[in-house]
This record gives sequence, C-alpha cells and structure tokens, in this order.
Amino acid sequence: MTGPDAATATPSLAGPAAPADPPAEGAEDSRHGLGSSLPRTDAEAKTKGVFPYAADLWAEGLLWAAVLRSPHPHARILSLDTAAAAAMPGVHAVVTHADVPGETTHGRRSTADRPVFAHDVVRFHGEPIAAVAADHPDTARLAAAAIAVEYEVLPPVTDPEKAFSADPLHPDGNLIRHIPLRHGDPDAVGDIVVEGLYRVGRQDPAPVGAEAGLAVPRQDGGVELYLASTDPHADRDTAAACLALETDRVKVVVTGVPGAMGDREDAGFGLPLGLLALRTGCPVKLVATREESFLGHAHRHPALLRYRHHADGEGRLVKVEAQLLLDAGAYADTSSDALAAAVAFAAGPYVVPNVFVEGWAVRTNNPPSGHVRGEGAMQVCSAYEGQMDKLAARLGLDPAELRMRNVMATGDPLPTGQTVTCPAPVGELLKAVRDAELPPLPSADDEEEWLLPGGLEGSGEPGAVRRGVGYALGMVHMLGAEGHDEVSTATVKVLGGSATVICAAVETGQGFTTLARQIVQEVLGVEDVTVSAADTDQPPAGPSARGRHTWVSGGAVERAAKMVRTQLLQPLAAKFGMSVELLSIADGKITSYDGVLSTTVAEALDGKELWATAQCRPHPTEPLDENGQGDAFVGLAFAAIRAVVDVDIELGTVRVVEMAVAQDVGRQLNPAQVAARIEAGVTQGVGMALMEDLRAPRGVIKRPSLTGYALPTALDAPRVRIVALLEERDVVAPFGAKAVSAIPVVVSPAAVASAVRAATGRPVGRLPIRPQAAVARPTGA
Repeated sequence: MTGPDAATATPSLAGPAAPADPPAEGAEDSRHGLGSSLPRTDAEAKTKGVFPYAADLWAEGLLWAAVLRSPHPHARILSLDTAAAAAMPGVHAVVTHADVPGETTHGRRSTADRPVFAHDVVRFHGEPIAAVAADHPDTARLAAAAIAVEYEVLPPVTDPEKAFSADPLHPDGNLIRHIPLRHGDPDAVGDIVVEGLYRVGRQDPAPVGAEAGLAVPRQDGGVELYLASTDPHADRDTAAACLALETDRVKVVVTGVPGAMGDREDAGFGLPLGLLALRTGCPVKLVATREESFLGHAHRHPALLRYRHHADGEGRLVKVEAQLLLDAGAYADTSSDALAAAVAFAAGPYVVPNVFVEGWAVRTNNPPSGHVRGEGAMQVCSAYEGQMDKLAARLGLDPAELRMRNVMATGDPLPTGQTVTCPAPVGELLKAVRDAELPPLPSADDEEEWLLPGGLEGSGEPGAVRRGVGYALGMVHMLGAEGHDEVSTATVKVLGGSATVICAAVETGQGFTTLARQIVQEVLGVEDVTVSAADTDQPPAGPSARGRHTWVSGGAVERAAKMVRTQLLQPLAAKFGMSVELLSIADGKITSYDGVLSTTVAEALDGKELWATAQCRPHPTEPLDENGQGDAFVGLAFAAIRAVVDVDIELGTVRVVEMAVAQDVGRQLNPAQVAARIEAGVTQGVGMALMEDLRAPRGVIKRPSLTGYALPTALDAPRVRIVALLEERDVVAPFGAKAVSAIPVVVSPAAVASAVRAATGRPVGRLPIRPQAAVARPTGA
C-alpha cells in the first residue's frame, strides 16, 4: 500500500527553499499561483464519474464502426471479398485499402511506412484490413467478421537478431536505424572487466480507457474528428493527407484523455473513422474493445542489450562497450528516437572517458513499438545498473559507494560529446537515498508483522524471506531531440476579473491545465482562470510527451501573460510617472512600491479586454552524426532510487517494501502534483520490474486483456518515500522546472532488480523478473 510520505512536501537539497507543506486533508488551501498545490481542474468531475471521454460522445444519425484485423502476424492477402458484409441489413459502408483517396500510408516523423489498411501483406497480428459502418455496433462487428479474406500464411520474423538476415518484411528493409557511437580511445582497457546480457520485455501503456472516437462530416466536404489525441495537429495533418483534403477542412477536437504515457492510441485510429464518415455522410463512432486496444496501439520496445564494463582497481569506470537491439515491431513509429536515447544514455549518469556503442532498431512481425515514458532510457538503465552491481561485487565495494565514485555532474560531457550544462546533481541525489533511514524489519517472533511475498496471503515461510537493498541512478531527456523543432503557442485574454488561456497543449493527466491556471494567477493576480479545450483551430503546441508542455507550452503561457501584464500596467505607470517594474500584482490588486497606487485589476481594466499571443521555442538541437556525436538534447533530468524488497528465495516471489526517491525537479510548480507524478511513475516502473510483460509467442499477442496482462493494482503499489526533491533551477527552462514523470519510470525497474540481486545473489538480467530468477541457488550449485 502506498505510504503516507509520498504526498508530503519534502526538503530541497539546494536552491530555493521548498514550499510549505500542503494543508491537511479536508482543509482549504487559499494560495494560488506557482508553488502552491492547486487542485486539478478536472479532479471533481473525474472523481464523480461525470467527466466526458470519447466513448461518451453522441451525434444525431450516429453510425457505429468496426475494424477487421488480421489474425496472423505475417501473411499475404490473396483475395478480399466485402460483398457479403456490404449486403447485410443495416450496413452503410465497407472500406478497404482501395477506398483510401489520398496517401495510403502514414507514420511518425518522416517515416510514413504504415498502411491505413493492409492490402497485399499483413505484418503484425491485429493489423487493420477493412472497416465497416452500420446502424448498430453488433451489426458492424458481424459485418466485419463477414468479410472474406484468403491468406497465405507466411513464417513470421519474431527474433530481432534474425531480422538482419531475414527476407525484407517491408520495402524499406528490416533495419530502421543503426547508430554507432564512438567516444574516446577504443584501445582503453580496465583492470576489472565485467560482461552481461540483459533483456527487457514488452510493456503495454494499458490506458484506463480503450481508444474511442467520433467522426462528423462537414458541409464543406471536410470532417471533424473527436479523438483522445495527444498530438492533435499531427493527427490532423495525417488525416488530411490520407483523406486527400486540405488541412483547413479537417479539424481534430481533443476529447477527455483517459490516461496517457506516451503515444496514447493507435496512430491510425482516426483514419477509418474519417473515411467512413465521408463515405456515408453520417457521424461515425468507434469504441475499441480492450483486445483491439492491445493489438493496435504501440508498446514499449523490447530490447536485447550486451554490455562490457571496464574499471580500474579503485572502481572508476574506464570504458563501456555495448550492443543495443530494439525490436520495433512491424513499422518504424518512434523507434529512431528511442534508439537515439538508448545509445546516448547507454553508460548512464556516470563519467566514462571511453564509450563505444552499437545500436540498432529493426522491423519484425511482433506487435508495434513506440513512445512509452522514458523509451530507450529505461531499457539501458536496467542494463548499465546491472553492470554496476557486478563491478561492485567484483571489487568488494558497497554498490552505492561504487556509483558515488563515478557520478556525473554539471560540466561533464555525455558520450555524445554534448556538455551537460543543466543542473546534474547526481551525487547529491544518490547520497540522499543512501543516507535515508531504512524501513524496519518485522519482528522475528511475530508472523503477523510479515507481509509475505506473493500477495496478502503469501504461501511461503518467514524463514525463507530475504531482504535486499538496491540502488539505481538514471537520466532522461526532456522535449524532443535531434533537431525536433520544439515550439508551442499560447494566447492569454483578460476581461473583468477573469482570464482565459487558449493553447492546444493536451491535458493527458500530467496537469497542464492546472499549471496554466497557476501561471496566469502568478503573473496577473487573477484567480478565475479558464483553460479552453484543445483543438486544431488553435496554433500547434506539439505532442504531450517528454515533459514538453511544462516547458514549451507553459513557457508560451507565461510569455503571453507577461505581455498582457505590460499592457495592463503601462498606462498606470505612465499616469503616476513610474516604470512598470515598480508596480506589482497580487491577489487581484495592483500596488506601487511606495503604496501611493493601490487598485484592483478589474478597475484597471475598466471593461477592456486585453490579450496577447506568444510562442516558446527552446534552443535548437542537432542530429547525432555518423559517430553518435552531437548536441542532441535540450535538457536532462536525473533521479536516484533505493529499493527495498523482500524475496522468498524458495518460491521466487518478490514484494517491494519501499522505494525511496530523490529527484532533480528544478522547481516544484505544484508540490502535490509533483509527488503524485513521481508516485505514479515509480508504480509503473515496479510493474515493469515484476509483472508487466505482453507476451507474443510467434508474433501473436497472448491473452490481450486486463485479466491476461498483469498490472500493478493498489495492493501491488509500493510504499513510495520521496526523501529529497532537489530544486536547483535550470536557467534555460521556463520557471526553472524539469519534467518529473518519466525519470521514475526509467530508474525504478533497475532499482528493484538491484535489490533482488542483493537479496538472492542471482544476476537478474531480465525484466520483468521471473520467479525462477529470484530463487537462490543452493550453496555449491
């Protein structure tokens, strides 16, 4: 059960003092603005179950859609007959590849390799082949099942290592990207050398709500798509290209997003909807089953990682060599980005003078992989931290001490050659978790105090339980990388005593709408702030990923609010013969430094509406070159986690007793949200460490359901103790804040694996950790 410490404010290690503790439960917090724990704007509606999601949408004359998906991971389509489906009563349209009027493929970034509908070959289990619109959802599903498809089943390529020599699965080949990283002296050799092979399984983002959407045809021949999109402008552009429409004739309206940890939904989910709406002239709704959700959307990249670490006799790293292989599934999606992060962070937040990495991302007939929190960085963290544990054991050093001798700091270079210019307090974070008090052991003579591994009714014996303490450090990049044009636009309007923020940044659960309110409250002193719903009539804000919206969209809101502030104060300053800088706004009042001027914001506005639009664009980055070198990242965030686990060494069951977290946050903009995001990220990481593995033998997803795919529940969530939040502001980031959600996901699986190693003496090279890997070998075995 989650511990009470997770929700409390914590001291900072450096920089400005941490905000005061939030009010006790049930008390009112009258503060607002940055640094206060302002409640989420959607909390009440979601708690009461009245918050509208895409699955709740309705329109007059509504038709229902269903999608026919491939039952095979690899097959050639010999024939496709839709006549029986089209003839069924209640069916209004059946569409296939031949009915797509524009571009027939789509994809992330510049790789448009994924068909709207498969037409000659299917490349993964669940790939869309056709779609149906009917007057009842059951009719639509029956019609989709009535489509006759003749397949020639082909042998699937499911081993990413065999993808290099296999026949091409795609016209572009099986290799999506290869990054060789060369940094330092290739001939360097350490006194101590350890090697390891590590595997990371396939984690599903498992959103609370399955994908759903509504398409409504417009009188001008265009279409409106109501989707739980995390990047509405990209989805609009994709839909316009595939539907052969101008972008101004396609509108994407963002509905309530029921949780997102990356690219929330199937990248092509809205395309069959738009096509069916245009074909029938009626609104068309599609609500995916949970099975379809598992089949369609992207998952975390499975990875195979080979490492060799060199160190001197004192434990200082000399060289890291690695081979990294990411399984992209059938299509490229964001695999290029994931590989860049994996290669760049392959040595971790440590000073390593010589780093040589070969990284590949390949196509297979496995389920699609894409952006899931901390992609690339999470996979390599589990491997390089396993190597650090091996080095510590070989040298007879405490694992925390070995790490402390090698930690990175501001001014050190990454293996990509980029200098770390942001705060990098890795040593302080590690020291905080190392020195934190350990949870007490249960009383040896009171079995009721033992919560045995294996659940509340653990079947083992207390005598077989061993406690382990493990450490992990990690890093993650914020915003896009390698030349992504990171930009967001926001408009702030003030009228009377209220303000409105217009920004296409999507609220996915990360708290952007709450942050936008706080920014305007801070800058303009207006408490009543409304954030408009996101759609593509607004200027682009980019995807909701990698902490972007805290930085670029929050920065745009701040700049627009400051422009409005100047408009508001300029006439008053001129009237009283003083500069704007001598006026302050707080709690809806404007006062001068000497107290001569005192008025309200509403009185100063005098019925006028003031507004301003601003952009935020961080400094540019560059792609990695042929040697993996380049300034590819805008900013970095770091964390240290100490895991304490109890392992039944006879049964191999594991219980996480506590996760102690120290994190580099830059500045706490909303302490309650920061704590909640860290707790959620740690829980997701623990799921990756112990249970989450979407198995797909021979390319077919096994048991695609929430009963077949094990997720952490409230009973599995660990006690999360935030021992330190370091508030050393990043001077190039708006407000000095850093993203907080991804880095706990990156570090916590490695910390759990480290603790299991400490408890069992086993190497633990696979995530999730299987019971057989946590059973201690008998002495001499």
